[in-house]
Amino acid sequence: MPSSVTARTVPAPPGSLAAAVRHPVATLRWLWPAYMTPGRPGRPTTEQELRWIHTAWLGAFLLKMLGSSWDVSWHFKWLRDDLAPPHLLNSAGTAVVIALVVFHSYSGYGVDRRALRLMQVGIATFLVAIPIDILNHRINGLDITSWSPSHALLYLGTAIMLAGAIRGWWLYAAPGRVRDLVSLGLWLFFVENVVFPNQHQEYGVLSLRAYEAGNTTAEAQLLDFAASQGQTPTMFMLPVPSWVHPAWMICAGLLALVVARRTTGLRFTATTIVGVYLAYRAVMWLALVGMGFPASVLPLVLLVGALCIDLAVTYGLPGWSAAPVTALAVYGTGRLQDAAGLLPPWNWSWWSIALVVAGFTVLWTAVDVIARSGWFAGWRRPVEPGAVAVGTAVPVGGASLR
Repeated sequence: MPSSVTARTVPAPPGSLAAAVRHPVATLRWLWPAYMTPGRPGRPTTEQELRWIHTAWLGAFLLKMLGSSWDVSWHFKWLRDDLAPPHLLNSAGTAVVIALVVFHSYSGYGVDRRALRLMQVGIATFLVAIPIDILNHRINGLDITSWSPSHALLYLGTAIMLAGAIRGWWLYAAPGRVRDLVSLGLWLFFVENVVFPNQHQEYGVLSLRAYEAGNTTAEAQLLDFAASQGQTPTMFMLPVPSWVHPAWMICAGLLALVVARRTTGLRFTATTIVGVYLAYRAVMWLALVGMGFPASVLPLVLLVGALCIDLAVTYGLPGWSAAPVTALAVYGTGRLQDAAGLLPPWNWSWWSIALVVAGFTVLWTAVDVIARSGWFAGWRRPVEPGAVAVGTAVPVGGASLR
């Protein structure tokens, strides 16, 4: 570190995360001269510094998840509003993510080049998608469906930047309980982002049922808009074919859980992630319904698929044999949930089930092949090996968190 940097006076660090939150101005005055100094990816970062950085990542995506969960329910009640509270909550999380990507890009802390590129490409994709989505709404009016191209870009950008955060943490955090818990938290947000589009059908099925019973949860202006677009209530609330929900849940949601389980190597990774996700959805269900917003069904069948994945990986079953059993177990459980009226419409024809089972089998087998490859072994190592002194207190700008 240049002497001009180390010599300048740096305010004392806050001492703890709680103290930093209580005194944000003092924290910022300390943080800027201490850590906003230029550096390259792989810059030495202590364990405590890594924990602070990734606590910020977890907080940012918690805000985004809360905002997006509220947003789905909001759009089954009211017309779109750019300044609606769910959008503002989600935007607050996005602002923190942007700040983190700028921090990593400028300072080089807590990332290698690959992790940083993932973060940068992800946030760029997300930011490009925002004006496209706004323009789409201006031209076409309300776009309630989660399955529009502009929304897909938002999900894709979020997934890519989360992949960068996951990589940075797993590469450089010291093995132990903290690394495992933070990794599970990041993977939880990743899986939630993947299965998020399915919430459209999970809200739509109950909203349509309420409409047909004469107890609609939608405001009159929303129903009038749907009618003006020439759409029936069914087209508006369930706008995609019935095979989409199970196909996306299995081929995208369960596949993300397979990757999480294989990447972390932690026993019952998939089951833990889905259990926490469903608990979160249940709490949000109570909160939103308590505020007068529409309710949704919960994809309980995910838990069966997650348990099958954990058992298959634990006992070393290859994807070509475990995937068909897992997919069919999900469909079988789906039959039971459907009979209870707690599932969006699924296509129960043999051709759709066969295609989903075959597709998931191919995808899981591909993950197995990649996991055994030399390329993946290289991917699991930092591009700048040895650059981060894990567990070593390294003074930064004249200050250290240790």
